[in-house]
Parts: sequence; structure tokens; C-alpha cells
Amino acid sequence: MSTIEFEIINNVGKITLNRPQVFNSFNREMALACQKALDECANNENVRAIYLTGNGKAFCAGQDLKEVTSPELNPGFKKILEEHYNPIISKIRNIPKPVVAAVNGVAAGAGANIALACDIVVATEHVAFIQAFSLIGLVPDSGGTFFLPRLIGFQKATALAMLGDKIKAHEAEKMGMIYKVFNAEEFENNAWKLTEKLAQMPTKGLAYTKYLFNQSIHNNLEEQLALEGKYQIMASETEDYSEGVKAFIEKRKPNFKGK
Repeated sequence: MSTIEFEIINNVGKITLNRPQVFNSFNREMALACQKALDECANNENVRAIYLTGNGKAFCAGQDLKEVTSPELNPGFKKILEEHYNPIISKIRNIPKPVVAAVNGVAAGAGANIALACDIVVATEHVAFIQAFSLIGLVPDSGGTFFLPRLIGFQKATALAMLGDKIKAHEAEKMGMIYKVFNAEEFENNAWKLTEKLAQMPTKGLAYTKYLFNQSIHNNLEEQLALEGKYQIMASETEDYSEGVKAFIEKRKPNFKGK
């Protein structure tokens, strides 16, 4: 059975973590397959948004501990971080397309932090997010110490990382950790509709927006204002901008092409 399911539907690259028997925990095979799917999304012009989710009851339970405790299979933490998780996080942040994490079940450890690295995170109401690292003597990885304090603040992030509390979806939404919670019956449909909407928007402009947010992390205000000016000019020269203005004047729905 493939550890990753990948398909393109209506300009959306759908990546599904597919080890449901172990709550979609990562082994080397799945990590490398996930990277390959992200590369396909990055390089395929027909993909204008990305939908990341999991099969079964979980989104992702993090690292498969059977792999790291097996003398035959254990790649070691250096390889796991440098070849598995860090490339996944970098690809998610650098792909010039919106990435939606549709968190269908528990997201723990690296699984939680991969979700939080995505551009928009939605979850079903029964989901729990867990910074599980401290419970086995480890530190947060997969960008957890980078994204979590920026999303919810230094104090709250430190407490969650040290205590390993389970944070239910509605609480995560209230504290700004995720964008929105959908009830279980509507979750899959609403999460998919949101991603399809992104895929039909002026995705060149969305890519520029993503880049600007990435750069804002280390720029000062003057640098960011200058960068906004540069990318606003670039956005104004796209076909989508011309179509958006024309559609507004003609009082019709725009037909964006992502160009």
C-alpha cells in the first residue's frame, strides 16, 4: 500500500497521508513520498492549491517510534530531521501556492507542526493538537519552535511545548493556532471547498502574498514596505489583475488563470 496518495482534482493537488494503521505516523518511506508529492505540486502548472490531509482516524501522529527504536530501520535523528521533516517544512513554506492542512484527526508531534507550517489550517471539531515531544524527553522539531510562538505567543507556546497538553480544535481556533473548525459532518466538504476556492483565485497574487508574509518574519517595517511596493507592482502586471478589474467593471464573476 502506498504511504502517500496523490491526485489532482480541479487544480488542487490532494496529498493524503496513508498509514492509517499507525495513525499516519511518519517513516522514511512516507517522508520521502510526501516530499515527492510536494515537488509535483510545485512543478505542475495545473496545480494551483494544495490540500494536505490524512486517511483514517488521524491526521498524523508524528514520528513512527517503531522505526527509531529498531536497530535495523532507525535512520538516526540527524537523518530524520535533515532528510525527512526539514525538507517537508521548507517545501510547504516555499511553494508559491497556498497549502491547506485539512486536519481530520489527532495531530501530534511533527504531525502537528507540519500542519501549523501550512498557510491555512482547518480542523474537524474532535481534533486534538499535541506537542508530544516533551512527554518522551525530546524537543519540538519540524518548525514547532518557530511557528508556534508566532501563532499563539511566547508564553502559551512555551507552556504547550513543555507540558504536552492536548489542545482541542475549538480552543486552537480561539487562540489563533488554526483558522477554522468545521463539524464532523461538514468538515471534508467545507475544507475541500475552501481549497478549491483558493485554486480558482488569482494564485499568482496569492503566491506573492505568501512570499511577503514569509519575508515579514525577519524584515523591519521599512524593508517590508519597500518589498510590498515591489510585489504590488508585479501583481498589477499579471493577467489576473487585468481580469479582476475588468470583471469588477463589467459586474461579472472573474475567470482567473493564475497568470
